[in-house]
Amino acid sequence: MGLNLADYERKAQESVVAFWKSRNAARQKQVESGKADQGERASVTAGKNMDGFVKLVIDVIRANGLADADIFRNRSALTLPGFFRPTKLWDILVVHKGELVAAIEFKSHVGPSFGNNFNNRTEEAIGTAHDFWTAYREGAFGEQCRPFVGWLILVEEADGSTSPVKDTTAHFSVFEEFRGASYIRRYDLLCQKLIREQLYTAASVITASKNAAHDGGYSEHSDMTSLKSFVSQLAGHVAAVVARLD
Repeated sequence: MGLNLADYERKAQESVVAFWKSRNAARQKQVESGKADQGERASVTAGKNMDGFVKLVIDVIRANGLADADIFRNRSALTLPGFFRPTKLWDILVVHKGELVAAIEFKSHVGPSFGNNFNNRTEEAIGTAHDFWTAYREGAFGEQCRPFVGWLILVEEADGSTSPVKDTTAHFSVFEEFRGASYIRRYDLLCQKLIREQLYTAASVITASKNAAHDGGYSEHSDMTSLKSFVSQLAGHVAAVVARLD
């Protein structure tokens, strides 16, 4: 029996539409209330922009045999112990028969500021993974097989994210692949390296312009970091857990 990807392409398009509509609605609501935050922060502080992708991932988990698993989404139940800090808050946790099956984070990055925010996202992703796997090594989750750890980000397609970026260093050269790379390309490279270094089981970057609020169109940038690769690996991991525990 093959893996069930739960019609992920259609659901991803719907999620992109919902993402932009949620941001626009949050921005308009704060403007009308006279309490709008500065810049893009008004639409970020709503906090529900990636809910469509969260539901997509849950559908994949359910469709591949974990219909009865505990899938946590409420903030009060989303913390895991860390090694360098007491706890870390995730976006989805999946637990089945006392075993941590999956921990996943969902991020987004919308302009106009791509430079500093890209660095912040990078440092956060690396630090989170290093903290998690060190805690796992030290037995924070008990004696169990490696869980699925995922990182998925939606990045706006805009001039600031698609244009070449110049880097200057005072002493040593940056790696060749980063020279002139746009921020979208840098996110793709980040996700590839997160996977190769085994910091995340799967890491995906998809991009969409604000016009995607009408049709949900999105782009992927490499096979390794595609949404299909992400959901396929998640489905495979879930199926393996079911075969082992049920």
